[in-house]
Amino acid sequence: MKYTVDKQERYTIFRLDETTLNSVLAPQLKSEFVILSNEGVNNLILDLSNVEFVDSSGLSAILTGDRLWKLIGSFILTGIEHPSVKKLIEISRLETILTIVPTASESIDYIFMEEMERELGVEGEEA
Repeated sequence: MKYTVDKQERYTIFRLDETTLNSVLAPQLKSEFVILSNEGVNNLILDLSNVEFVDSSGLSAILTGDRLWKLIGSFILTGIEHPSVKKLIEISRLETILTIVPTASESIDYIFMEEMERELGVEGEEA
């Protein structure tokens, strides 16, 4: 599986450099998610801008990432540009479950906003 990981202080961008996310790649992607969450990555942006096809195993891997980060921070899906990927997400109604943001830069802004909200929520509870 080809991918790049860009680790920053408050977020990590995981860019899948494959055109297909299928049953061959999904187990590897799940493993990478577990490793990143165990390394303490609080916010993960999954960039699918190179992906042209996703099957049910690929969706399962994406949902695994979403479950892992629900407890520790934010999981954002970005770069969903190819019609077949968009259609599969719509058909499976995952746009109602997943956080989907159009671009990586907008995803970074979204994470900063969510972190500020979490910090304000904690401060508000302490007051």
